[in-house]
Amino acid sequence: MAANPTKPSGQTGKMKKDESLLGKLGGTLVRKKKLKEVGDLQEEGKKAINAPLLHADPDLLPEDTLLEENAERTILDPTSREDLNFKDLQKVLIDWINSELEEDRIIVKDLEEDLYDGQVLQKLIEKLSGHKLNVAEVTQSEIGQKQKLQTVLEAVNGVLRPLDWNTEWSVDSIHSKNLVSIVYLLLALAIYYAAPIRLPEHVSVKVIVVKKKEGILQTAHVTKHLTKRDAFDTLLDHAPDKLNVVKTSLITFVNKHLNKLNLEVTELESQFADGVYLVLLMGLLENYFVPLYNFYLTPESFEQKVHNVSFAFELMQDGGLQKPKVRPEGTRKITAILDDLKK
Repeated sequence: MAANPTKPSGQTGKMKKDESLLGKLGGTLVRKKKLKEVGDLQEEGKKAINAPLLHADPDLLPEDTLLEENAERTILDPTSREDLNFKDLQKVLIDWINSELEEDRIIVKDLEEDLYDGQVLQKLIEKLSGHKLNVAEVTQSEIGQKQKLQTVLEAVNGVLRPLDWNTEWSVDSIHSKNLVSIVYLLLALAIYYAAPIRLPEHVSVKVIVVKKKEGILQTAHVTKHLTKRDAFDTLLDHAPDKLNVVKTSLITFVNKHLNKLNLEVTELESQFADGVYLVLLMGLLENYFVPLYNFYLTPESFEQKVHNVSFAFELMQDGGLQKPKVRPEGTRKITAILDDLKK
């Protein structure tokens, strides 16, 4: 029986070498395929992440776009942040807070950074209302801060709710340092508690409203009116009882000076309507005598009364005050005028 022929050793080595090469090539191709699949997945992931941003506003920060489905967020437009009237309003509110909390040695420098955790707001509402809130004095955790804010805002809303005040703030908006919400809250407190400050009129800001719907971010630009009319009109709308407190204070101020001429005021609108007391008050405040030929001491006609008020306005401007934002024939705003003189 013939023996089976054997393969040459050289051929066997060559086959092993070819198999080894094919194996390497196959492994390389598999790895490349897997890498491509991973790369495709990463690219799809990037597209999924970035897709909502395609419809977002270029002024938005990345963190502004992190929203749950159907959630909404309001962000202050960068141009409004630099608006001089808005900055002036913030300064007035900061000065007022610091004045109220001077005894507590609290100094506010930035509304967003100093009020978001509820600590200063707690002290402010306690000072204004005269009632202490049942909250922890110091809270470092986010949960503790939000709990404090919840208690503070419940106290604020409890005061304002009977007056049908539109609440433009919430625990989340305040804690997220939403400047517009913080300013709205402070304005409501300042107006309700008749803060002795002069709020800038007709201050408005633009905000970007961001909403996530079906995975896509939708944005809209909205104008928010912070202050519309003067503080006295706003006070009359929301808290007429507080306006009476302001009037009482102004009557005390006026009589302190008019008493030097043996004159006394009991009702502002009617007794100041003819401009006589207003002219005399200016002379007393600026320490000069107003010649009687410059105005009508006993005006008999509407025209003579308007002349007196116009003359008083001129004296105010000569004394360094801004021109009153009312017409001489419209003395309904006498409270605002006297408030300027008091300052």
